Amino acid sequence: MSRGARAVQEEIERLRRDIDRHDHLYHTLDRPEISDSQYDALMRRLLALESEHPDLVTPDSPSQRVGAAPQSQFESVTHRRPMLSLANVGSVEEFREFDARVRKLLGRERIAYVCEPKIDGVAIALRYEGGTLAVGATRGDGLTGENVTANVRTIRSVPLRLRGDTRPVPERLEVRGEVYLPIAPFRRLNAEREEAGLAPFANPRNSTAGSLKQLDPKVTAGRPLEIACHGVGEIEGVTLRTHHELLDALRDWGLRPPPTVTTAAGPEAVEQAFAALEGTRDDLPFEIDGLVVKVDDLELQHLLGQVSRAPRWAVAWKFKPRQALTKIVRIVPSVGRTGVLTPIAEVEPTPVGGVTVRNVSLHNMDEVERKDIRCGDTILLERAGDVIPYVVQVKTDARTGAERKFVMPEQCPACGARVARSEDEVAYRCLGLGCPAKLKQALRFYGSRSALDIGGLGEKLVDQLVERGLVRDLADLYALDEATLVTLERMGEKSARNLLAQIERSKRTTLPRLLVGLGIRQVGDATAKALAEHFGTLDRLTAASLEELQEVRDVGPEVAQAIAGFLGEPRNGELMARLLAAGVTPAPVERHEGPLSGKTFVLTGTLERMTRPEAQRRIEALGGRVLSSVSAQTTFLVAGAEPGSKLKRAEKLGIAVLDEDAFLRTLEGR
Repeated sequence: MSRGARAVQEEIERLRRDIDRHDHLYHTLDRPEISDSQYDALMRRLLALESEHPDLVTPDSPSQRVGAAPQSQFESVTHRRPMLSLANVGSVEEFREFDARVRKLLGRERIAYVCEPKIDGVAIALRYEGGTLAVGATRGDGLTGENVTANVRTIRSVPLRLRGDTRPVPERLEVRGEVYLPIAPFRRLNAEREEAGLAPFANPRNSTAGSLKQLDPKVTAGRPLEIACHGVGEIEGVTLRTHHELLDALRDWGLRPPPTVTTAAGPEAVEQAFAALEGTRDDLPFEIDGLVVKVDDLELQHLLGQVSRAPRWAVAWKFKPRQALTKIVRIVPSVGRTGVLTPIAEVEPTPVGGVTVRNVSLHNMDEVERKDIRCGDTILLERAGDVIPYVVQVKTDARTGAERKFVMPEQCPACGARVARSEDEVAYRCLGLGCPAKLKQALRFYGSRSALDIGGLGEKLVDQLVERGLVRDLADLYALDEATLVTLERMGEKSARNLLAQIERSKRTTLPRLLVGLGIRQVGDATAKALAEHFGTLDRLTAASLEELQEVRDVGPEVAQAIAGFLGEPRNGELMARLLAAGVTPAPVERHEGPLSGKTFVLTGTLERMTRPEAQRRIEALGGRVLSSVSAQTTFLVAGAEPGSKLKRAEKLGIAVLDEDAFLRTLEGR
């Protein structure tokens, strides 16, 4: 190996170590040391070097987390040891019966336990061979699961290679754990789905299961899943005495154990742990439904064994369901920022899990009709994720005949404009351009933390601004002055000056934040960032064709159509022009510089050694751009097998044509 090649390999290995370390600090220890931009710079450098030297790419490289192509189906995986389910108890008495059985079987007076929160997610098995992640599989029926390795790789808290800093890494290790979606991103995901006219997920566990079963790993990567590793199915070359010691070992190897694990020297301590966890469950950022209690001594676990498909040495002490009966007073449509009308059930105030519920979203008319929900019905409520109330079922046997079916109005309740439902979605939408309800929601969203982050732009203030006619669109925010603001309720001179300072500060924003704030359908944080990175400036984005939009990673035909429709609407163009004229300055995203900077590529035909998305990724990692059509500005046409009409046009314009071998040499700088 030449000195130059050795230097490249050493830099790649150093970058991988650094990225793995920062992933571990951020996702496992919650102790980040660098900013997101510094982390992104490390990853861009690694991608560039691996694109130049594809022979140095390894399966455990951090670059491979989202590199897999979409799958057509999931293969079956046979678990080497069955993935058992847990028996449940629901009271102190039932837990004491479990403890008595364990002590009787072992002939002991007292047993030490480990207590873990029972995270409500999806069971997963991670198989590591030689310290490298080989297989990720779902539980399935306990004996056979599905191979979801490509999707598991996208979870940042799952190490692709185990760490051996403080103790030797097992030659073979199968880790058992729970994949879950924290409550905050679950709520954001559902809000985005409802705004897009899609059915929301029922609860975080449902959304996690759907995310792991995506055939395209890029979809999974867009959802911030986490993992809690709570046991092993197989381990070779390491001897451990207790379950608590096992969790410490998992942490040392870079795996994330459950949070708030406690040891309990006897049943009384377990009961205290259960009461403490139940008292703090509302403060946790993820959904739990109980406490898992395990015999701490691993040798005693082995002696106890299992019965049927449940271990004798562990039990799930479940919380009582947070449900309550209430009555629907009326159902009213609520208008969202994109004009979607959501049916909301106003119910008799009812305490559910410590919170008084007065309103319940019924999501859409398909849901209303499927559950046959009517005004006047008695319903069973539950708080999904201990946060969001939803209708579990309608008590039809309590009906009196006075109940009334809800019908979506033909006119918007806020502005009187026509309400319509397109054939390809479940949502009803207000078509009014000046709808005040849409404007209020749009203003609140524009000022939210994920968008322009205007502190002080709360619900009551927005209501006053719209209802008094002071703000008729987003750009009017920047025309507000102190004299106008101090006339509003609860708005003194100091509050007015603070708000104006926040509005002024929001002018200096980034292109991704502005794109989110504009409220384009199906454009969330990840898509906005991808658009900004691809086009660089707002001018380039607004000039993009439908075909060019689909060149952006993760932007398919439906999303591209939504973006093009928004950008092509003249009134939206006028709004963006007014925002820019008011001083809103979205900082352009600097393109990654590399050996191919300034060069544009068009791909045609079928490549044998890589897919088109992989070819595009490698070009972009080296600073180049991929376009959809050939023009005089095209630098290279890459022609695979059976090229189309683009080849003839390139030859006519005198564009350099590269076959696959020449293309690979270009990527490698030869």
